[in-house]
Amino acid sequence: MDLKNFTVGQLANLACTLEVMAPKPGNVHRAADFEDCSATDFLASGIALGPVLDRSDQQPLGRTIYDAVVATKVVTSHNTNLGIVLLFAPLAKAAHAWRKDRRLPLSKHLLDVLQSLSPNDASLVYDAIRLASPGGISPADQPVASLDIKDSPPNNLLDAMQVASEWDWIASEYVTGFEIVFSKVAAWLLQAEGPWPERIVAAHVRLMSEYPDSLIRRKCGQQVAEESAVRAARTLAAGPPGSREYHDALADLDFWLRSDGNRRNPGTTADLIAAGVFIGLLQGIVTPPF
Repeated sequence: MDLKNFTVGQLANLACTLEVMAPKPGNVHRAADFEDCSATDFLASGIALGPVLDRSDQQPLGRTIYDAVVATKVVTSHNTNLGIVLLFAPLAKAAHAWRKDRRLPLSKHLLDVLQSLSPNDASLVYDAIRLASPGGISPADQPVASLDIKDSPPNNLLDAMQVASEWDWIASEYVTGFEIVFSKVAAWLLQAEGPWPERIVAAHVRLMSEYPDSLIRRKCGQQVAEESAVRAARTLAAGPPGSREYHDALADLDFWLRSDGNRRNPGTTADLIAAGVFIGLLQGIVTPPF
């Protein structure tokens, strides 16, 4: 069975569903809600994205990002997916072009999207971020005099992303051509074995161990983010996925991440994993049965 007849928007919705249903430590999933946000909010948000991303080839990137945030606001009052929107919108626009011309890889079409951004794209993205009202947008242990979302946007969105890349992995993806999701997450999903939920969880923990979660860093500081990476590495070292030792360590990691009022939730890691799953679906790496 393949998904070649699925639209780009449908594959994006499926990626969001697979990501949130996998029991990733520290995040919302089908067996663990937050006090103010549930798995239903995330599922509804993923569905809302589909139609917006299906028309992403017909409008500028900034408009797609803004429309996606507006669509999300219809189904939930929470910021469930700003990071996903920022990652999925350029991927979707690139995917439309790639489906028409596969002589170039998806990653090259993505670079074309990022290199063709206009001042209006930057303005719309800033408006979208303001509308989403994300928490923890600035690092807890570092003043941010050089970038304030309340200021006027630069002419080139990549200039703002370059500044923010010092403390945010999603911004970093914009300036590296989505290096993490292409070369790490999508590759790890392909290399892993077992049911897709277990592969997604394993990739999530591995990503945490190598790239200390930047949402944790912004909310709790660099030291806590680095501790989360150490704990994730310890989980991977406990035993292979599926072993009792691994699952015991995974439970310990989950408990620690959910302490302190869920302030340690690795939300940026989850967004990058979702983007990797989206790429996997587009390229036929992630396939049914799920």
